[in-house]
Amino acid sequence: MTWSLFPNTKAILLLTAPLNVGKHRETSERLRLREYRKLEERLQERGFQPADLLLGDPEDVLGDYPSGGDELERIKDLLGRGGRLAQAVDHWHTRAIWVISSYDEEYPRLFPRRLPRSAPPLLYGCGDRSLLNEGGLAVVGPREADEEALDFARRMGDLAARAGLPVISGGARGADREAMTGALEAGGRTVGVLAAKLEKEIMTRDRRDWIADDQMLMVSPYDPKAGFSRRTAMGRNALIYNLADAALVVEAHPEQGGTKAGAESQLQRNKYPDQQVPVYVRDLPSPGLTALREKGAQPWPNPKTPEELKTLLSPLPPTSDTAPPQPAEPAETEEHNQQLLLIGT
Repeated sequence: MTWSLFPNTKAILLLTAPLNVGKHRETSERLRLREYRKLEERLQERGFQPADLLLGDPEDVLGDYPSGGDELERIKDLLGRGGRLAQAVDHWHTRAIWVISSYDEEYPRLFPRRLPRSAPPLLYGCGDRSLLNEGGLAVVGPREADEEALDFARRMGDLAARAGLPVISGGARGADREAMTGALEAGGRTVGVLAAKLEKEIMTRDRRDWIADDQMLMVSPYDPKAGFSRRTAMGRNALIYNLADAALVVEAHPEQGGTKAGAESQLQRNKYPDQQVPVYVRDLPSPGLTALREKGAQPWPNPKTPEELKTLLSPLPPTSDTAPPQPAEPAETEEHNQQLLLIGT
């Protein structure tokens, strides 16, 4: 699948991405998500897009924004990193890694509505980009799940594949990977949303084969070389839920862990009609799953046939054709995303 770097994507990369290639490490102070959103709002107010910053003097494009000259010089310095960007793009091309922005047609259509304040400006990936807009079943669970939970996750992946539905997960060891494996071995398709090291994760032989066969898409909001942290994992979790038509939590620890926190954040977003993604939990007396049910998760109705699963996942119609007001997102999700859901953290 061919890929071109469009002008808006180029501008956003220059403003926000680390552009770490070779031995050199970029030291420019890139725009954080909150700073980029403020800049984008200013551009929209004046009828411009990020690409316009590359076509003319940023001072003419932005007017009297920002108030301080130092900030304007910072923006100019970042936009002047064209050589570094060219090196990074060449590096990504050799590894079949693409990058798209929120201005590209293939960017997930539901993100602006479902994540109005924290949709990532950029997405890096390897594989069939059309999977970003096909919905499907998100299957999530802890790394240290028991054999019964792992078997359940694999069976759900198999069922989704037979229903013609993509499986969306984090790609990590445990329940996530088992669900993806179940789908792939049944001839289905998967989307792995990574919190770190996209470049490394796509290089294993089995994943390269799945990607080449258009069965697997690996995607991340972070620079392909970015390392793992709890905060990047939390930022990634929101994307898993919001690429899907519904989510199934296989197991969760009762007091801590990314699975529980990610599900709780989505249950908070579900209070807003335009941000709803049904969250189901496996129907068994688990303390962690019981805690999620008490917060609004629904018991998994255990569909037995592909037809039953497709009916269950029929996407809810949006409540309006326009973007909703900007409600306050859950505190934890907003904090993680505003600080770290930025390319290359």
